[in-house]
Amino acid sequence: MKNNFLEEQAYKSVKKRVKKIKGFYVHLSIYCFVIPILIFANLKFDPHFHWFWFSLLGWGIGLLSHWLHVFGFDKIGLSKDWEERKIREIMEENKKYK
Repeated sequence: MKNNFLEEQAYKSVKKRVKKIKGFYVHLSIYCFVIPILIFANLKFDPHFHWFWFSLLGWGIGLLSHWLHVFGFDKIGLSKDWEERKIREIMEENKKYK
């Protein structure tokens, strides 16, 4: 009974993670599709002012933020696992002083 519950919880967790990864790749695909259109439109109709940089950089920062949320915090050590380890570490320290 307990094993089935743990497997179900693990499945739900992995399913949630895969959904986040898929969301990032959808975001990246839309970015890669729209930005060239904006660059083309800008250079065709107003080649003297390159406003596409604002979209490219602004949306790029949003995309980087999305990447950090989905993949990046694990790379720099600030994942949920890190939080759990830190909580356990602090609880162990507190036990020493009691």
